[in-house]
Amino acid sequence: MTEPTFTTPRRSLFGRLAAGLAAGIASLAPGQAQAAEPSDGPNWPGTLPGRHKFVVDGYSVNNSLLNYTHTFLATNAPGSASAVLILRSAATPMGLNSAMWAKYKIGETFKLTDPETKAPAVKNPYLNPKPGVLTVDAAAIDRLAAEGVIIGVCGVALRGQSAHLAALAGISAEEAFKDCAANLVPGATLLPSGVWGLGRAQEAGCGYCTGGG
Repeated sequence: MTEPTFTTPRRSLFGRLAAGLAAGIASLAPGQAQAAEPSDGPNWPGTLPGRHKFVVDGYSVNNSLLNYTHTFLATNAPGSASAVLILRSAATPMGLNSAMWAKYKIGETFKLTDPETKAPAVKNPYLNPKPGVLTVDAAAIDRLAAEGVIIGVCGVALRGQSAHLAALAGISAEEAFKDCAANLVPGATLLPSGVWGLGRAQEAGCGYCTGGG
């Protein structure tokens, strides 16, 4: 599967979602004294239960990041572990439901192949797949969410990708962003940025695992 490359705008998502927090502060205008201080942001992922805590950094579309998340939980005693999954950068479309994949032709646009059909994906291949499509059935996004995995989707990447999809669909970037933000996979949270989420997860006690392909 070819991994797409996105250009993310410097404008921060969270500057629009909550006062002051920005993944990257824009350059000051001439004569402006200083940029606004970012706020501390929402309490995410909150208190994680269990002794063992783990965050998977998903930054490209692949099975591995889902398998790592599932394997961590499956090889710890029930109730003893918590897992957080971050979908950012090129992996951000994995956090959108199938309606968005169909509406914005995500598979065709970003050259993402459905492992079931071997054609450009017209649905999210990692959400509610048929048995046998993924290397591990229990690692599907919906199954992980049902197991209590906390899923965060990068707002900065989503805004940049939405702008690209909007241009192809003939609508405004803001309209596409709001549409996608309202149609994340069940249980997912839109984050100020993926790296923001990684930092918060590690502050909550999570060990780090790369989710590259």
